[in-house]
Amino acid sequence: MTKISSKLDWLNSLKPEQAKDELLRCCGSTAWVERMLKQRPFRNEIELFAHADREWAKAGVPDILEAFSHHPKIGDTTALKTKFKATGAWASQEQSGVNHAPERTLEELARLNAAYFEKFGYIFIICATGKSAEEMLRLLESRLSNMPDLELKIAAEEQRKITRIRMEKLVRL
Repeated sequence: MTKISSKLDWLNSLKPEQAKDELLRCCGSTAWVERMLKQRPFRNEIELFAHADREWAKAGVPDILEAFSHHPKIGDTTALKTKFKATGAWASQEQSGVNHAPERTLEELARLNAAYFEKFGYIFIICATGKSAEEMLRLLESRLSNMPDLELKIAAEEQRKITRIRMEKLVRL
């Protein structure tokens, strides 16, 4: 048996179904995951991240919306514990800015999340890492005025950032 010297070697050595499960934790688009699986083995992290960005750039609207569906709403701790068990710990860390938010901020986030979903047809996607609940609320308020095409591009870029952070966790932790 060969020794696995790094997390990247570990990812490269996984059977396709196992690698698929790990990559789905990073991004919920099955088309993106399938394209990433075809790129294995990855020589180094730079190549891994470059492939991830390149393959995400190929995502169509259905792929993007599928990825969005793998996220809980900002502040939805119940969904983190139930529906999103596979990524719940990561999402909880990413959304830690809501942990100590005032009740009024959480209520406003819930109200505007509903308005956002009503307008765009998908949940508000933001790379929440390092952001306070108040900052996320301000961004949500400002993005509600966007036209649908622009908002989809912004949300897709936020998904790319989330994917990158999660891939770093996958191969570095």
